[in-house]
Amino acid sequence: MGTAVAMHLSRCGNDTTLWASPHDAAVLDPLRTDRRHPGLPEHLPDSLRVLGPDLLEEAGGGVEVAVMGAHSGGARTLGRLVAEAHGDLPFVVGLAKGLEQGTGKRMSEVYAEEVGHVRVVSMGGPCLAPEIAQGLPTAAVFASAHPDAAETCADAFRSAEFRVVTTDDVAGVEYCTVAKNVGAIGMGIVDGFGKVSNQGYRNAKAALFTQAVDELDRLVVALGGRRETASGLAGLGDTLVTSLGGRNRLYGELIGEGADPEHTLADLVAQGLTVEGVESAREVDRLTRELGLDLPLHAQVHRILFEAAPPRSLLDCLKG
Repeated sequence: MGTAVAMHLSRCGNDTTLWASPHDAAVLDPLRTDRRHPGLPEHLPDSLRVLGPDLLEEAGGGVEVAVMGAHSGGARTLGRLVAEAHGDLPFVVGLAKGLEQGTGKRMSEVYAEEVGHVRVVSMGGPCLAPEIAQGLPTAAVFASAHPDAAETCADAFRSAEFRVVTTDDVAGVEYCTVAKNVGAIGMGIVDGFGKVSNQGYRNAKAALFTQAVDELDRLVVALGGRRETASGLAGLGDTLVTSLGGRNRLYGELIGEGADPEHTLADLVAQGLTVEGVESAREVDRLTRELGLDLPLHAQVHRILFEAAPPRSLLDCLKG
């Protein structure tokens, strides 16, 4: 996602540098030599600079908007590295979708702690990296407790193909990004049933998708977010696009075909794919227990991933 967004920002005319951390070693050579990320369908724009781990100071010189592309597990480390190298960062945009493992903190909270201010923006909404890289039409929501920060960063992103709305409902947007991944794993599991049986399972998937969005709505509101956020781009929209395609849906599909959840996750990670919905399932289960909520579909996805429940047990969540 970090590379896709950098490509978009560069195409928009922004002076953009893509910095690869030590964890990006596997993709750095293709980015430099082929001018292409192995996981994306388009080559990098000529105007986009690519710098390696030892050039962080050069990469961030005079930065106005620092876009953090690490996944939730690496967000704090990345924020600390960039802040230590460059001191005050005027604005920060976080792309990660999830909570910090161990603390349960939202990404905006993690980045605010590391950079020392609240001019932090979280991006939500239906934003698949390959489509952003291709310049296909996309709509996103930028959330910040600092409204001017959201608007300033949105202006850097906006184009005819990339629409942005802003909100101060940071908690709502960020909790949507957590729950939507769990729902997408569930939808992928149903896709796996269909693949094995060569039958559609479209009725079941539609019903379970509706339930996933309803449960997301109840969770987000219980955590202090707004209902309109859950029913908008960050909630319903992102759940839909992630249920149609993406790593979390793929992971669920493989499980629905009969693969072991733990081994499947290890295989995907070995391929360089991050499946944030796995940790999100743990977090949603924790949050629902703390809040005393009854979210059957999300609870059943957790049981399938961590308690050896059979994948077909997901169909028991169908209402009626």
